[in-house]
Amino acid sequence: MTVPPFPFTAYLAAEGFEDDLRHELGIAAIQHGRLFLAEGAPRPAGWAQNIWFEPQVIAVESIGEAARALKAIQRNWAAYAFHLHRRTSLVTEKLPPVSAKPLVFGQPVPTSPLGAWCFLDEKTVLAAARCSSPFPNGEVQFVEDKVTPPNRAYLKLWDAFTVTGIAPKPGELCLDLGASPGGWTWVIQGLGARVISVDKAPLAPNIASLPGVTALQQSAFAVDPKETGPVDWLFSDVICYPSRLFTFVERWRASGMVGSMLCTLKFQGDTDHETAARFAAIPGSRLMHLAHNKHELTWLWRRDETGQP
Repeated sequence: MTVPPFPFTAYLAAEGFEDDLRHELGIAAIQHGRLFLAEGAPRPAGWAQNIWFEPQVIAVESIGEAARALKAIQRNWAAYAFHLHRRTSLVTEKLPPVSAKPLVFGQPVPTSPLGAWCFLDEKTVLAAARCSSPFPNGEVQFVEDKVTPPNRAYLKLWDAFTVTGIAPKPGELCLDLGASPGGWTWVIQGLGARVISVDKAPLAPNIASLPGVTALQQSAFAVDPKETGPVDWLFSDVICYPSRLFTFVERWRASGMVGSMLCTLKFQGDTDHETAARFAAIPGSRLMHLAHNKHELTWLWRRDETGQP
């Protein structure tokens, strides 16, 4: 068993991005599979899909004792098994069931506390009754629409709106940059917002014909706040270097003509940790790796939480 001195916090990396989370937390973090234990209070970690608050180490002699110890703390638990898979399954069978049904987009997020636990070794359980995500291992799954949207990028937006609880309101004006073929435009329009979709490539015909959608076939980065006027939201899923996106969103923030922004930082080759940190440092920001992100992070910014830059 290896844990840092108390107090410590546990961070579960997005699958495949353990090195990125280690870079954020520092080399002193202790790794158990995708789970990193770092000394001190919780801190922002974009590459963590779930953060375990105030974890406790529990000595157990048997499967039954592990289950009883967890049930004595609370009802609902999600296991993370980086080893001892059979032992973990046997404990899970003795715990009350937790619904694993995919979520219909727009349904309320679960409100019951969901703890997280794992075996550090055969006789040691690490458990946290409170986590940053209400979903098992921070991974929200949806009932997908495999007919209407033109690509699967819409899932990232469903994920972001569900995890943050923040989304455009009916009637708000939204810019969707790099919109083609229209997955994000479809989601935004479905919320009742008006959408200006910008891309050199055209939208899928069924998306372009939706009420409240205006398509502009031009470069996304040519969109100037002085020409568009005020917008409630700016969205970007553009494939570009994060440093270029940073310059672009700072121009929009400085203009005072946008209320909220939600953008994907897409990393080409090695992760640009320096630019990611610059995004995270912007007041009013939240940087996160969603379950439907790949080698990318999602950045959310709200002006009403910060005032003028």
